[in-house]
Amino acid sequence: MRKNLLKAVSILSVALAVALFIPQRAAADDDDPPSRVARLGFARGSVSFNPAGTDDWVSAIVNRPVTTGDKIWNDADGRSELSIGSAVIRLGSTTGFSFLNLTDNTAQIRITEGTLNIRVRNLGDDETFEVDTPNLAFTVLRPGNYKIVVNEAGDTTTVVVRDGQGEVTGGGSAYTIHPNEIGAFVGADQLDADVESWESNDDDFDDWCADRDRRIDHSVSARYVSTDAIGYEDLDEYGGWRPVPEYGTIWFPHVTVVGWAPYHYGHWAYIAPWGYTWVDDAPWGFAPFHYGRWVTVGGVWGWVPCAPRPVTVVGVAYVRPVYAPALVAWVGGPHFAVGIGVGGGFAAGVNVGWFPLGPREVYVPSYPVSRTYVNNVNISNTTVNTTVVNNYYNTTIVNKNVTVTNVKYVNQSVPGAVSATTPQAFTSAQSVSKNSVVVNEREVASAPVAATTPPVAPAKQAVLGSGTTAAAKPPAALANRPVVAKTAPPPPPASFAKQQQAIQANGGKPLAPSQVRQIQPEPAQTRAAVKIAPPSKPATPRNLQANRPGAPNNPAQPTPGNKPATTPANSGAQNAAQKSYSDRPPVARPSNANPVGNSNAANVELEQKHQQQLEQLRAQQDQERQKVEQQQVQERQKAQQQADAAKQQQLNQQHQQQLELFEKKHDQEEQQLKQKQQQEAQKAKPAKNPPKEKDDKPKPKP
Repeated sequence: MRKNLLKAVSILSVALAVALFIPQRAAADDDDPPSRVARLGFARGSVSFNPAGTDDWVSAIVNRPVTTGDKIWNDADGRSELSIGSAVIRLGSTTGFSFLNLTDNTAQIRITEGTLNIRVRNLGDDETFEVDTPNLAFTVLRPGNYKIVVNEAGDTTTVVVRDGQGEVTGGGSAYTIHPNEIGAFVGADQLDADVESWESNDDDFDDWCADRDRRIDHSVSARYVSTDAIGYEDLDEYGGWRPVPEYGTIWFPHVTVVGWAPYHYGHWAYIAPWGYTWVDDAPWGFAPFHYGRWVTVGGVWGWVPCAPRPVTVVGVAYVRPVYAPALVAWVGGPHFAVGIGVGGGFAAGVNVGWFPLGPREVYVPSYPVSRTYVNNVNISNTTVNTTVVNNYYNTTIVNKNVTVTNVKYVNQSVPGAVSATTPQAFTSAQSVSKNSVVVNEREVASAPVAATTPPVAPAKQAVLGSGTTAAAKPPAALANRPVVAKTAPPPPPASFAKQQQAIQANGGKPLAPSQVRQIQPEPAQTRAAVKIAPPSKPATPRNLQANRPGAPNNPAQPTPGNKPATTPANSGAQNAAQKSYSDRPPVARPSNANPVGNSNAANVELEQKHQQQLEQLRAQQDQERQKVEQQQVQERQKAQQQADAAKQQQLNQQHQQQLELFEKKHDQEEQQLKQKQQQEAQKAKPAKNPPKEKDDKPKPKP
């Protein structure tokens, strides 16, 4: 009882601290970096990436953080997905994409050609979500599901609003698109607008988007971690949750590498304004490396998540989990990162070592930040005492003493917790596991700890990341195609050469946003790629009145432009009858349900049953795996106590084979269950219409 009371008091104290810190934003807070990024969470086929400030196109790497100025090109066989927490953005084939701006309250997207599917789950009152195409700007007004298609010539944009509401601005006119409507907009200086009712017409891209949405909607992990923690939905497939008395319910990854430890399998990329950023190799490796904390339980690593979004409580502010480039501390001493040379270089013979932060341990950014930011990045990610946070802030940021003393880090002495690599590998995005440095565990267990990342200027390869030279990139005319914007974006980032020079002059430390602005291109150079839309007046498109509910349909609805509009489908709109629209005012709610939704409603119960079966199977598998892992840890500890190196090596090989067989067995069990579920679903399916041709490209209407 006393323990529960203390826990409740602790939670209340943190909540009050958060409520007090939010309003007290000083002028210096304007120099804080954004609290969110986008994550490239899926890439299939030929997907190329161009980091801001460079002219190089490299192959896209999953888990790469994406931010303002970064570009993506999906070739003819490409498909990709990005997440920014409150929204998921999916790119079809032959699509050119970039972020004109990505901040806490603004997501401004540039699409030069191709297909986007956007699902916005949350939209704050002060939040802007804008998509800029060659002939218009589309603003999302409500949470919902949207599809935008830009034709090859760039003179036609098709907008589908499955559910939600949006506004098209261009050519001096503004058009509102309501739920279950599709609009085709042709022209540049003046838009020829045609808006009509949207009818379901699935294509392959839409089916894929719906499948990806279902992963999010049915995620078990959403019960235990904030849905604003980017990448949480991938945890279901690659690990399991179980309660631990001291830390609550935590997540344990399913790994087949004996002695696996976090922050060991991946590389360091340099991403402004955060600086050196961890990019993990695992397909699930985003949320557990940029939010929360790590701890060992019975010799097995588990991730303590940032708390789920709470039920609204009056007077308590919710702080969205703040993205961090890597939640680690750095090992000091004569052989590790504390010993750096003058001017941002490493001293001779010095390697770079780090280990994951544990629960209640303070993360200290190496990039310029305010006191409010330091509090929020810690409070939103773990349970931490604000007095301790303030002490760290005063010591490491105000007084610039990066070495932490009189602090015992929980993971520093854990066997295998410290990862280390060479300076060259660290500064040029090379694989850590392939360039690892053997550490003396006794030495690192008692070594001093540096709270911030070693200040050293990056090589260009660190900005490009570990991707190889891209096999495909957009044609020059397409890459430089201007777009129409309703909101003026910031100037693009400076070239890498300018940034590198400024970082070196800054002693190897990341630049503050105010410093970045000083070396950015002149605004005149920016405007060449962006045309600000002229002041607009509300306008009525063709066919609008004819297609409103209660009016007769217009049988003749030609689609203008050199590519006809697409009429895609969406699972969200199909389930309109079952959805709750309490997240938007009545005027924005669909007035009638999509009739296609009736067939889906009949299968909701079966789908829920199948989801429960999968959850039960995975819970059983997690219990089996936990027993095996604990037994393996005991065997390795016994061999270590006996100082039998040969026995230890033999055990490692046996354990790795055992884990691999374990994974195969679980995969087979899940495959068998899914096959059985598919058979049940086929039997329950109603008769379907004749199959339609599936293609990502827009199709003509009859």
